[in-house]
Amino acid sequence: MLNYETLIQNGKVIDGAGNPWIYADVALQGDRIAAIAPSGQLEPANAHTVVDAAGHVVCPGFIDIQSHSILPLLRDGRCLSKITQGVTTEIMGEAWTPAPCAGLNNSPMENEFFAVDMPEWIERARGWSRFRHWLEAMTEQGVSPNVGSFLGGGTLRKVGKGMEMGAATADQLALMQRVMAEAMADGAFGVSYALIYPPDAYVDTDELVAICQVVQQYNGVYITHVRSEAERLHQGIGEAIEIGRRAGCPVEIYHLKASGEGNWWKMPEIIEMIEQARDAGIDVTADMYPYTASGTGLTAMFPTWAAADGKFFENLQNPETRQRIRREMQNPAATLMAARPEQVMPIGFRLPAHQPYVGKRLAEIAAARGQEWIDAAIELLLAERQSISTIYFKMSEENVRLQLQQPWIKISTDAGGVDPAWAKARGPVHPRGYGTCPRVLGKYVREERLIPLEDAIRKMTSAVAERLSLRNRGLLHEGYFADVVIFDPTTVSDRATFAEPHQLSQGVRDVWVNGDRVLQNGQHTGALPGVVVSPH
Repeated sequence: MLNYETLIQNGKVIDGAGNPWIYADVALQGDRIAAIAPSGQLEPANAHTVVDAAGHVVCPGFIDIQSHSILPLLRDGRCLSKITQGVTTEIMGEAWTPAPCAGLNNSPMENEFFAVDMPEWIERARGWSRFRHWLEAMTEQGVSPNVGSFLGGGTLRKVGKGMEMGAATADQLALMQRVMAEAMADGAFGVSYALIYPPDAYVDTDELVAICQVVQQYNGVYITHVRSEAERLHQGIGEAIEIGRRAGCPVEIYHLKASGEGNWWKMPEIIEMIEQARDAGIDVTADMYPYTASGTGLTAMFPTWAAADGKFFENLQNPETRQRIRREMQNPAATLMAARPEQVMPIGFRLPAHQPYVGKRLAEIAAARGQEWIDAAIELLLAERQSISTIYFKMSEENVRLQLQQPWIKISTDAGGVDPAWAKARGPVHPRGYGTCPRVLGKYVREERLIPLEDAIRKMTSAVAERLSLRNRGLLHEGYFADVVIFDPTTVSDRATFAEPHQLSQGVRDVWVNGDRVLQNGQHTGALPGVVVSPH
């Protein structure tokens, strides 16, 4: 009689808790880890499939706390660039979710870049009146990784107040609190705001606290792209800590960074701020990706008021408001994504006429057009009528290394999972979507010995599961869900670069999600066993 569907033998087992590796065998049955025992103690004759992991590491599947796979997964559930990194669970929702469609949020996917060629999903989203509806639709279609999400704070704000600036009225706030409670009941991990982007940028601290008080009642998490990662970085981190203190809610800071050379010196002080808050009993932690460039829209360089009431492009066209925008963008402290044009590389162009600009810095583009850089940015946005995905080269390798060593740091990709076979035609992307986890394991663990292998895996597995109250995942323990990765510690590495981003990473050999093998000898099997995950 067979006792196990799969027996993984001879590997170095790292359990995800930070414990030293051991030689052990791991048996899978159904969607669970059935047994873990010292090598040779589990009988191969009792297994349907025996997998030899000699020379490899066996560990829990990685959990990405900042995924942007919402739309890519609706297009292609295999999530290839993430599965080949060893990611088995995608946690989404930064600022935006395609549900609920409620209040003033009546067409939640209409203007999203990835949705332009998915009209059927745009229409279906209008019927997702509850937060859980889109997650259920995703898994019904089939996805390889597990999926879960925070409620997007920008989506919540649109429900109550649309794109209008200013404080919410009592009735608007009550509506948002009710929708927040419904989302938590539907399995949201908490609420996620990105406070440099409209409409999130229009939300004041008191409103954030009021929403987070609802999240706290459900033991959820406030996760945030802070209001400034540059000139006002101390204030941005300070506000996040204040919200945690006032609402009694755990706080997670997305992609911790100090952006711009003039701000790099601040990171040791920011780390000390977080340490002091933790010493004072405030539960605040952070995550990061291992790159010195960030990625967001070209629109992030513009003052947030320019997008009020959904009139961003109208304001760019209006001569009077355009002059006001130009004046403010000439003052780096006035905008939330201040950058010199030589640090800015727009890549997400739709129009054929703009394709020669891909891979060039904004300063080069402006020179080629015979314009000042601000005017070039304005004209490109007016022509494209979309945010234009952009890379910003503004971070310090020294800070990346310092942050990775902090015990409360986790690893996140801040990216979606795609297949280069179709994604390449859409243009370049940030390489983090292909290489984040292998880059940590290859560059910072194997090559630089900056952190131990066991700690790197902990930062991608159990540390994330604990932060999310995601039970029975993130560890190799008997009875836990069988999300398992086998990788070669001598070859695992990222291959994607800023110049050639659409390259799958290497070294991750096999991946199981809920006991089903989705990656075998580096090749996707086509299996779609992912389920919706939620806290507790």
